[in-house]
Amino acid sequence: MSNDSPALLTVRDAAERLGVTPRTLKYYEERGLVSPARSEGRYRLYDDNDLQRFGRILRLRSLGFSLHGITEMLKRPLEPVAGGHRFSTESLQQIHDAIAQQVDALDARIQAMRRELKEAQKLRDELSPDLDYLKRRLAGENADALLEQRRNALAKGAKASKTAKGREEPQAPKTVQHKEAGTRSAAKPGNKPRASTARKRS
Repeated sequence: MSNDSPALLTVRDAAERLGVTPRTLKYYEERGLVSPARSEGRYRLYDDNDLQRFGRILRLRSLGFSLHGITEMLKRPLEPVAGGHRFSTESLQQIHDAIAQQVDALDARIQAMRRELKEAQKLRDELSPDLDYLKRRLAGENADALLEQRRNALAKGAKASKTAKGREEPQAPKTVQHKEAGTRSAAKPGNKPRASTARKRS
């Protein structure tokens, strides 16, 4: 190895330098966040760039960022600003879009799993009575009696379903007739109202 080559640290030395355990460094490597060099004996060797990358990861983790979010952040460079380094607006937008895409994909998976779970539950409910019948037959119960129970259960279920459906159907509103002044048919010309005739007769 040339004397001009940068100093390389073993996993133990790198972990000591960063104040973490060797297992932590190996875990981040397994997640694809860091890719250290390897010696001829396949030992991990870390250079200054690896240590700086680990430093960023550890800082972001201490601030509560997820490993998926950190993975996207590490893909974008930091811009020098007064007092430190920050992401540019363009980089922030790219990180946002990448994480939003992951969230959308997860939402789609959740919806698909919910549909699958609902279908699985429905199938299980259909199979449970069959399994119960077979268990009871194997236990020696009378087949005719069990089949009669199934018929009664089906009839009872159908009746309950019909009743529930009838309750859900909206009833037609009753027609209310309002007796208001002027709703009666007008008296024909020349005819006197009945009330006036009655007063004359009296």
